[in-house]
Formats: sequence, structure tokens, C-alpha cells
Amino acid sequence: MAITGKDDGMPQRLAKPDAALLCQLTMFTGLGENALQDVLAAGQVRGLAKGSVIFTQGDPGTTCHLLLAGRVKIQQTGADGQQVVVRFIGPEEMYGTLAMFLKSGYPGDAVAVTDSTEMLWPAETIRGLMLRYPRIALNTLTMLGNRLEGLQARVRELSTQRVELRLAHAVLRLVKDHPGPSDSNRLTVDFPLTRQDLAEMTGTTLHTVSRTLSTWEARGIVEGGTRKKLVILNLTALKDMAAAGEQ
Repeated sequence: MAITGKDDGMPQRLAKPDAALLCQLTMFTGLGENALQDVLAAGQVRGLAKGSVIFTQGDPGTTCHLLLAGRVKIQQTGADGQQVVVRFIGPEEMYGTLAMFLKSGYPGDAVAVTDSTEMLWPAETIRGLMLRYPRIALNTLTMLGNRLEGLQARVRELSTQRVELRLAHAVLRLVKDHPGPSDSNRLTVDFPLTRQDLAEMTGTTLHTVSRTLSTWEARGIVEGGTRKKLVILNLTALKDMAAAGEQ
């Protein structure tokens, strides 16, 4: 099933976002007030408990999702059973949309990393809105093109770069897309992140990631002593490392 998120203990009736939020999203940019209200009316908001499976790899793409709060992880499992973290979804990001155009269904599992809130629409409803408001279809093409560009960059990294450089790129993306509390000396990622997550993001092993992070800790690039919080102490060193790999 596509909608498998558990909302045990979560509010059953949650307020919908303001139309001003929707018009900031690539999929709905440029829509008039009436169109935005139609989009809002067609969706529903629900809470997701940490660990909830929102949709499953290979299931038909029957829903489109907008994360309002929390974090969601998209992960794929290969034929050999190996898992790869494709990306982390943050607030005000759409996900699961591509699947409604794929015969193979959802390309990965979506799992709530923290207690989260999302808005979702049936795929058939979104198709109807696209027919009524073609701007949504054009915007969706732009959104999917951007997503494809990002995936191509990831494939290039996995194919051509050694592990340390892949890990540097992954950490820089996390800091950019999911910034947490920071000051002049420390930058953090604002959700729990394990070393296994980093291994699955970079196509390597937990042992290799642990060894690389230990080296970075000794060099003062990241903070040691934690396995759930990613804290960067020297962003410039990470950027220089990543840039050197592009040369």
C-alpha cells in the first residue's frame, strides 16, 4: 500500500498550510489564488510517527506528498539486499511525485526519521489538477528535471570519486539542505543522522565511514564523541576537499 504511515498518538485533525506556502513550491509556483485554494482543498494533512513507512519501494505511485515538518528518508534496496539512502526530505519539499509517472511505482521506501507532518494528495487528483491548471504540469517537469540533475551528480560522484570526497560532498549537501543550530565555530545537521546513513548515502561501508570520520575528528574538521549528531567544525576544509576532487 502507498499510504502506510502510522500516526499513533499524533493529532488526527491537523490544520492545512496557508496558500502562501504552496506558491513558494516549484510545483505550484505561478498559480492564482483560486488554483491554490483548489490544491489545498484536494489534499489532506496527517501526522507521522518516527519510523512510519509512508510508501514502499515498488508499490504503485498512488499519492503525492509535501512534508510540512520533520524529516523523511528515501532509501532504495537493491537485488542483493544492499540499501542506499537516496536523499533526505526536509520541510516544504515535495516527494513521491515522480512515481505517478512510473510503471515501476515508487523507486524507494519513504520512512519518517522524526515525528513529522505531511500533506498528501491522491495521484489521480494531482493529474486532474494538472489538466485543469497546466501550469502545475509544466512546473512538475521543472521539478523533476532538477531532481534528475541532482541524481546525475550523485551517480558521477559514486563512479569517479574516492570515498573521502564522496563523504565530503554528502556532508556539504546535508549542511546546505538541512541546517541546524550554528555559530561561528560549529555547524550542525538538524536531525539524527547515523554513520550507517552516511555509508548508505555514499555507497560504502560503515567501517569506512567510521574510519574517515575518525580521521576528520583528529584533523578538527568534525566533532567527535557522538554517533547521532553531525557537527562540522571546519566547513572550509570540507569545501576545499570537495573542490580538489573536481579538479
